[in-house]
Amino acid sequence: QVQLVESGGGLVQAGGSLRLSCAASGSIFSMNAMGWYRQAPGKQRELVATITSGGSLNYADSVKGRFTISRDNAKNTVYLQMNALKPEDTAVYYCNVRVTRRDFYVVNYWGKGTLVTVSS
Repeated sequence: QVQLVESGGGLVQAGGSLRLSCAASGSIFSMNAMGWYRQAPGKQRELVATITSGGSLNYADSVKGRFTISRDNAKNTVYLQMNALKPEDTAVYYCNVRVTRRDFYVVNYWGKGTLVTVSS
């Protein structure tokens, strides 16, 4: 199995910054695409940013220019640097990773989520 541990959420004032981390461990052969999603109260979960194993990036329009996704393959970790935060960024942020396990099954895993609250 594969475990994901997220960290870095919290309370920040508008205009501030936070950095989220998501570390994967367990039966990992290789890490494929990694990403961050978020779910605000009363809303559906939405894509924030993704990064492929080759380094291709994709961002939601609402975060372009403010958020940066990156990965450290040696640490099986994906990061989300969030700058110029706005109250509308308040949500639970979930990491998502597609893993090729050591048994060669390709499986999608979700983290448990970390809460980001941006005060105005």
